[in-house]
Amino acid sequence: MNLEKVIFGFFIVLAATLNFGFFIGDIDNPVHHHIYELFAAVVVNLIATILKLGDRTQIGAVHLATSLVADLQLIAAAMVWGYAEHVSQTGMTPEVTTSIVSLSGGALFANVVSVVILIAETIMQRR
Repeated sequence: MNLEKVIFGFFIVLAATLNFGFFIGDIDNPVHHHIYELFAAVVVNLIATILKLGDRTQIGAVHLATSLVADLQLIAAAMVWGYAEHVSQTGMTPEVTTSIVSLSGGALFANVVSVVILIAETIMQRR
């Protein structure tokens, strides 16, 4: 067993599951989407991106691209949340929550693509 591949797979799957945990719930209800879960999703996605930097294969490039998309979407969601809470006078409205969760949904799709690529890559490897 290759420890590096275990850690790589762990962070890819953890990024997807944390993002899914934040995404699930009523899209416009801020009570169903916790800020610390979004923070954890951002951090784990950034770690997964760093782990993907060393792979110089075509599949590695697609892995990196999906990770960068997820990072961009999650960071944008965090920025919208921060703006709504600390700059805007309106706070967390259903419209703002919908925007944040929608951005998280885009990141979730990118994470699912990354997991599918990981599974396909694993199946294609010869023993």
